[in-house]
Amino acid sequence: MTVTMMLTILELPDLASLKDKRRIVHSLRDRLIRTFKVSAAEVDLHESLSFSQMGFALVSNDKVHGEKVMQKVLSFLENQAPGRISQVQIHTESYD
Repeated sequence: MTVTMMLTILELPDLASLKDKRRIVHSLRDRLIRTFKVSAAEVDLHESLSFSQMGFALVSNDKVHGEKVMQKVLSFLENQAPGRISQVQIHTESYD
């Protein structure tokens, strides 16, 4: 079993309220879950108006597959998120 994880920070400028931020983050999260079948959550920076730290995970039987999916998730975020993506970390663990 292989678990591939990605942690990233989204910079979301020009938001007027935390309600606006949560709407954007939840929409992105829901679309990523539906499209790529990954687990996704906002894992930190909940009270920050301009930043959101999001985590993604995928369980598969192949490291290459997991990392390809995470690259697609990153590409989706870069094209669809209304801000900038930074501090991307992708990590894979294998369990026997």
